Amino acid sequence: MIVIKFGGHAMTDEHGAFAQAIAEAISSGVTPVVVHGGGPQIGEALKAAGIESHFVGGFRVTTPETFGVVERVLASEVGPAVAQSLISHGVNAVALSGRTSGVLVAQPLTHLVDGTSADLGLVGVITSVEPSALKELVAAGKVPVISPIATDAQGSQGFNVNADLAAAAIAGALDAQWLIIMTDVPGIYRNWPDKSSLISSISALELEAIKSTFAEGMAPKVQACLDAIAAGAKAVRIIDGTDPSALKGALLGEGGTLVVA
Repeated sequence: MIVIKFGGHAMTDEHGAFAQAIAEAISSGVTPVVVHGGGPQIGEALKAAGIESHFVGGFRVTTPETFGVVERVLASEVGPAVAQSLISHGVNAVALSGRTSGVLVAQPLTHLVDGTSADLGLVGVITSVEPSALKELVAAGKVPVISPIATDAQGSQGFNVNADLAAAAIAGALDAQWLIIMTDVPGIYRNWPDKSSLISSISALELEAIKSTFAEGMAPKVQACLDAIAAGAKAVRIIDGTDPSALKGALLGEGGTLVVA
């Protein structure tokens, strides 16, 4: 099983190349589970609603007002659109919210990747994954397309979860062979953001030692790699999702940055 995080910044072609790559992967025997982001789409929706976006350490500060927009965009718009694109390419995809399905359980995230404390509002950190719904869909030959919205343990409060970290938790819970993170850069740079310092392969131990050097949106991606492997995923590959050929290469074990245990 392979968990693929399809990022908002990688959604450049109305999902066509992505859907085609997934269809081809399935035909070759791959069992995929998709977790999607939607940062640009959320940003546009918040702007249209007159709500200003604030980021701290790569996380979107999420007020209750912001959360309402985030949940609507991810669970009611982006997720169903990705699923529909997959369906149009012959993939039996099903969109579901991590919150309403009960798959993702979270609590407030109170510390950034570098350990700094922060008040991020309704931003969550995954405390547990209930994978039974995902396993049932996969067993039925379906591809889950999961929105990174979580519920609290009581089922009363929703949380906005970074999609990279949600994908990492799901990959660990499903004991995935790989987690593929599609973003808008070719991989992890040893000296971020120096493009000439792209890392082709790195151990989780070495990545842990340098994780505090990463900033902005790359910081949660680095943490997601470490979380996924700590939770049981065999390996993580970060690729440039804006390159139509990158996902095909990653499914063949090529390209981007490979993080191994």
